[in-house]
Amino acid sequence: MTEHRRAGPARPVGSAAPVGPVGPAAPVGHRPPADSGWPEGAGLPVPPGSGWPDDPARPDTPVAASAEEVRALAAEAAAAGSLAEVAARQSVCRACPRLVEWRETVAAVKRASTRTERYWGRPVPGWGDEQARVLILGLAPAAHGGNRTGRIFTGDRSGDVLFASLHRCGLAALPTSTAAGDGQRLIGTWMAAAVRCAPPVNKPSVTERDTCAPWLAAEFALLSPFVRVIVCLGGFAWHAAWPMLGAAGFSLPRPRPKFGHGAEVLLAVPASATGAAGQVMLLGCYHPSQQNTFTGRVTPAMLDEVFGRARQAAGIGGTAPGTSVVS
Repeated sequence: MTEHRRAGPARPVGSAAPVGPVGPAAPVGHRPPADSGWPEGAGLPVPPGSGWPDDPARPDTPVAASAEEVRALAAEAAAAGSLAEVAARQSVCRACPRLVEWRETVAAVKRASTRTERYWGRPVPGWGDEQARVLILGLAPAAHGGNRTGRIFTGDRSGDVLFASLHRCGLAALPTSTAAGDGQRLIGTWMAAAVRCAPPVNKPSVTERDTCAPWLAAEFALLSPFVRVIVCLGGFAWHAAWPMLGAAGFSLPRPRPKFGHGAEVLLAVPASATGAAGQVMLLGCYHPSQQNTFTGRVTPAMLDEVFGRARQAAGIGGTAPGTSVVS
């Protein structure tokens, strides 16, 4: 296999290296202590393996610097059967120069309300139950949400709305998701984004989407024996789901069904799928973006209807958060 660079501290594109030693990352939402080793307002992404809660990577995690390397590293991790390694390699990827520059610039500049916080500033990996029956697929991390906290739909208003619904529907242990390491737990559910880095104006390019796609395909290859429902938050996620399903051997309908809130598509599980049988449901849901929630295009009741349907179709038992997944 091609030799890849190893993960380690990186600085924002075009910026000077910060003054001072590199030490452990300050916990999300807290002011870095005076003796932490991080200079005040440091703009570096969090170094892998430096103590950030739930960081899946190590200092020696291989780094993809091109689309070709993404394909190779994702396939290798999937072949090894390790979701943890897929997540680790996602979280240090540097294959899309525009996204790398943007996410690290945002982490350096920040905004007034979070100026004293340490930003994650790296790709945001998928997370949740490794035998999930529900896969929730979003667009990309928010610049001051997942790009700050290191966890998708965490630390922003979209996440506030989303996790409140997931909790009501028994798919999340807590009604809020504020920071990595906050005790939140997904129940029978895995959450991921089609693009792992925060994009400018929330619009990744087609090339960036396609470059990132092998990470999602590798995740789904390992989750597919368990997943029965895929909830797509928005049209971008809906379109990203088809190549993921195709890579897993699903026979895809032509023409592709259109996205819509509450849209359902049933797909037969490939006969070659290990341990899987029956059907997988693709379920559309309007994205809980600030624009959609403020205008009433999507409401808490609408989200509850979708996630209640997902839970029922996936066969997740119980009536309250914390219940176990039934076979």
